Amino acid sequence: MPMWADICVAVLLIVGALAALIGTWGMLRLPDFMTRLHAPTKAATLGAGCALAALALRFYFVEGGSSLRYLIPLGFVFVTAPVSAHMLARAWRARHPVTPKPDPAMPSASP
Repeated sequence: MPMWADICVAVLLIVGALAALIGTWGMLRLPDFMTRLHAPTKAATLGAGCALAALALRFYFVEGGSSLRYLIPLGFVFVTAPVSAHMLARAWRARHPVTPKPDPAMPSASP
């Protein structure tokens, strides 16, 4: 395996691990559900994407053939993570409806 491919694989793995770490930190530190939902969803997609891309690149050079079978799970992660986050957000929003607060700068509608 060429040295530049090893470096690319290492960089992808480090970026993926850092993204997962940042997502975990965001889930623990952010104040409410909606912001806590956003951090790990985006970070998990990026982290898994980088890790699977590193796997595909490595086995492309090791096995010498197509690495499509390592990219198929990447498609599932890219589709299922945002969809599941959207479903969780809609369920939370259904249980916690938004109540608009009156704006003191706007005149009231009643005469």
